[in-house]
Amino acid sequence: MKAEGKVFRYGDNVDTDVIIPARYLNTSDRKELASHCMEDIDSSFVSKVEKGDIIVAGKNFGCGSSREHAPIAIKESGVSCVIASTFARIFFRNSINIGLPILECPEASAEIKAGDKVSVDFSSGVILDETTGKEYKAEPFPPFMQNLIESGGLIPYIKENY
Repeated sequence: MKAEGKVFRYGDNVDTDVIIPARYLNTSDRKELASHCMEDIDSSFVSKVEKGDIIVAGKNFGCGSSREHAPIAIKESGVSCVIASTFARIFFRNSINIGLPILECPEASAEIKAGDKVSVDFSSGVILDETTGKEYKAEPFPPFMQNLIESGGLIPYIKENY
């Protein structure tokens, strides 16, 4: 499993309220959620993001409320992966449950710049900043989590396998 795209860069403590503002939580329509993704922190995100792009952020990405809407909005917007120094634990689990790949890598988080082209190999945990040529190593997902993500999340995985 791999991802490749240009980077959108954010800082520390990006909370779920700026990933998908609470005023849009009256819908579960994934396209509608995606159309408001990141708008309170980056109003140009939805007009610039392309399928496969990657978010790189600092510490504690996805902190705040436990809403699943946040990783859903990110995934539906076309983002193929989020790389951060650390993730809020509930956001981490919600991301896996909905099939959004996320990797913790403090070095990549500190050094990768907005606009860089990055590729990620989820099986090995290798993150390559193709713009600079620098390689980083994150902890790869165990096979069962890779299977969940490849299936599109927990519910599709269960439907396929049970």
